Amino acid sequence: MPLDFTAVDFETANGSNASACAVGLTKVRDGEIVDRMGWLIKPPPGHDHFAEWNIRIHGITADMVEGASTWVGQFTDLLDYIDDDLVVAHNAGFDMGVIRGACLATAVEPPELGYVCSLQVARRSYRLESYRLPVVAAAAGVPEFDHHDAVADATACAGIMIDAASRYGAMDLPELAAMAGVRIGRLAPLSAARIA
Repeated sequence: MPLDFTAVDFETANGSNASACAVGLTKVRDGEIVDRMGWLIKPPPGHDHFAEWNIRIHGITADMVEGASTWVGQFTDLLDYIDDDLVVAHNAGFDMGVIRGACLATAVEPPELGYVCSLQVARRSYRLESYRLPVVAAAAGVPEFDHHDAVADATACAGIMIDAASRYGAMDLPELAAMAGVRIGRLAPLSAARIA
């Protein structure tokens, strides 16, 4: 099995994990970045306040998302892009929390996704003073990028995982996770959680 996955990064309008306002996606096939995509998202009602702190971080304002797709409107495109891939994110608990939170806020069933956290992999693979995305990306040889641009962050995350796989000699993402001693997480639909 080759090193195939989709890296994802969300930006949020405020402290609510349901307030997704941008997503970045990067597709990796056989250890190479082959595609990047991203778009703005209009956060769900009740989660659509843009906090000054968040605006300062990513530069996205309420006016910028006025004509953007809603969470529901873009959800199929998001899942189509990910397809059957394992997902990678830097601090994956945050990004999976955004998917779950936005789904719950809009009465959409959360998808079933397997995911690996590049932050956890980085802590096992590099000796650094900080494991913030730009610091780890630099250690992995990723060129400088516009941090908090969702597409740039997803691409940096993908670069980290490609470099880590090379360091371990891992052929695919499950092997990398096993060699780094991190687990493959699971985001499950609510219906599956009720059955379990």
